[in-house]
Amino acid sequence: MNTLYYSPGACSIGIHILLEEIGKPYDAVRKSTRDGSLTQPDFVALNAKSKVPTLVRGDGSVLTEYPAIAFWLARTNPEAKLLPEDAEGQARVLEAMDYAVATIHMQAFSRQFGPARFAVREEDFDAVKARGRELAEKGFATLDKALEGKDYVAGAYSIADSALFYVEFWAAERLNIPLPANCAAHYARMKARPAVQAVLAKEGFA
Repeated sequence: MNTLYYSPGACSIGIHILLEEIGKPYDAVRKSTRDGSLTQPDFVALNAKSKVPTLVRGDGSVLTEYPAIAFWLARTNPEAKLLPEDAEGQARVLEAMDYAVATIHMQAFSRQFGPARFAVREEDFDAVKARGRELAEKGFATLDKALEGKDYVAGAYSIADSALFYVEFWAAERLNIPLPANCAAHYARMKARPAVQAVLAKEGFA
């Protein structure tokens, strides 16, 4: 059985959702990104990167990084239909997921949540946060176009939607960043899914 190490409301919420979508038994271990628990020896022994999501698989091996975990879950649970079968469809899913994780999360939201990573002087923090918001708005505008005429990023529900959901969640629930129309509809559609509702409740957001 897989064990997910997660922090409530962090990017790991997307992997948590995928595990619920798959519907097989799993364990979930709550960690905090704020109390130093990710740097404690027991967790560092699992993941020297000291971050979530971290997935300990049934054979005891550890998998890290959101795209890698999401891809592995999709490929090892084909009945859940989290990844298209054709190469073009898979490429589009990976394209959207990478953009959500590497650009909207790591470039846009990281500037807003942790400006000290991008500037030495505290007086520059507001400018860093403002740039992060600009990048977030640009990122959502880009994926809004990708969603045009579709319920989900690749047409059918996929691992890309769980990644887009967590950055939409941050925008809507944490930083009051208005989502463009298609992203707002996608966010509402995701929140209506039973798996998402279950995870929001388990992580304390419902």
